[in-house]
Amino acid sequence: MGDIAMRRLSMSFALIALAVAVSACSQASPAATKDQAQAGQLILVKGGTFKDTKSNFYGHSIALPDYYIGQYEVTQREWIEVMGGNPSQNKGSGLPVEMVSWYDAIEYCNKRSVKEGLTPYYTIDKSKKDPNNTSEHDTVKWIVTINAEANGYRLPTEAEWEYAASGGQLSKSYTYSGSNAPDEVSWNWRNAGTKYLSGDWNWPLIESNHNTTKPIGGKKPNELGLYDMSGNIREWSWNWYGDGLDNSSGALRVVKGGGWLGDVVSNEVSYRGKFEANGFGPDQGFRVSRNG
Repeated sequence: MGDIAMRRLSMSFALIALAVAVSACSQASPAATKDQAQAGQLILVKGGTFKDTKSNFYGHSIALPDYYIGQYEVTQREWIEVMGGNPSQNKGSGLPVEMVSWYDAIEYCNKRSVKEGLTPYYTIDKSKKDPNNTSEHDTVKWIVTINAEANGYRLPTEAEWEYAASGGQLSKSYTYSGSNAPDEVSWNWRNAGTKYLSGDWNWPLIESNHNTTKPIGGKKPNELGLYDMSGNIREWSWNWYGDGLDNSSGALRVVKGGGWLGDVVSNEVSYRGKFEANGFGPDQGFRVSRNG
């Protein structure tokens, strides 16, 4: 074979090798950067009245305006980029951040807003104690007020969270966010460990089963394309917990969606969890919202 033919053959092999390498990289990249590609995305939720017949707000004269909500729970990578450290017990960049209090979530929203050139939604006064906070155990009690017209990040209200979790105007009135079968859409105490658990909720069994949080977006989304609104972690909302649906004071803040640690009933869209604002745990995180 002549020199020219040999050079052409060598070049062909080199091009083939390069094409294979590029193809391999393009196939591997989505898996390697899944948390980076997915985290931070917001979904526009078209407002209106509640269509979900199982919702706590169904039948009430409540009409929400358009707003944005995180397609996924805030990840540890996102938290580190804004806050620096990582408080989570179960470490992983694509895992939701946890071990964060309501106050931590509020600060994250403001700091992320500033970082992205947005107007902070909250004004935080740490010099006084909030008179509307009736908790005997919360020693923080910052006074947090809202800037209603600001375009920065914020926690969803309980109504916004429940409306989005139930599918908004596309709601099919599922018990869980996107399904009537919890295992299709949620990581819960039964399926978040080494093997599937049965029987009654049992902490020693959960602990020995190595239950933990899971990477965002691992289950089926709901009608709006939102992930993990049932299960994985409990999510902070803005509202006080109380007998009414819009209380102006209280000892506890509303948490929604349940998590990998709690019983399956807490994964129901309508379930109203509660937690002191300064509390935190390995199943406690949040997702962000913004005005529409």
